[in-house]
Amino acid sequence: MSLNSPSEKKIVRSWFKNASPWVSTVRNEQIESRKLVTNQAIIAAITSRFPQSVLDIGCGEGWLIRELATRNIQGIGVDVVPNLIEQAQKIRGGDFRIASYDEIAAGQLKITVDAAVCNFSLFGQESVETLLGAIPSLLNPQGTFIIQTLHPLMACGDVPYEEGWREGSWVGFSSDFSDPPPWYFRTLESWVRLLTESGFSLLEIREPLHPHTRKPTSIILIARVQD
Repeated sequence: MSLNSPSEKKIVRSWFKNASPWVSTVRNEQIESRKLVTNQAIIAAITSRFPQSVLDIGCGEGWLIRELATRNIQGIGVDVVPNLIEQAQKIRGGDFRIASYDEIAAGQLKITVDAAVCNFSLFGQESVETLLGAIPSLLNPQGTFIIQTLHPLMACGDVPYEEGWREGSWVGFSSDFSDPPPWYFRTLESWVRLLTESGFSLLEIREPLHPHTRKPTSIILIARVQD
């Protein structure tokens, strides 16, 4: 990530600090929305594009790459947090590497893939803008870029529907978590604009629904490099 602003630094520090409880939470399937909806939603979005290779940016402990491996999709997972990559490497199932968003943008990976994926991993401002500008160079011809993130309408809460930094929260998580990372709220309009400015054409928007509330649990944006 770009470390130019205090908020960007706080995001990185928080994930370094909370890596261990995050691994436990994900592997024990303790996040209801992921278990019921969003995990399968991102897998369905990826497989709908029939990639042979996928780059998971902000892969965490590597669950998505392992799931794709069972579908004969070659995966590379990258994350800035060494502890998360170490945990991913222990189970294997893919190629896992430590890399920050700035390092990815600087061309450190030296790879191209059929699909690049950011699954709930785009929470900064400058770091995300820098990263998205570099993703076209990571894609093979006709490659796809897929984002799953918080649904803007559901995540907005009671504050104005305006782009800007928000305070983080671990509400609903165990007491093992601390110092929640801030995050940069984007409206749907600003997400689409950012993709366009980064050289993409939006192909599809998906809004996975919670099976009980019938409200969107996330939003998925599927794009490819502009012709």
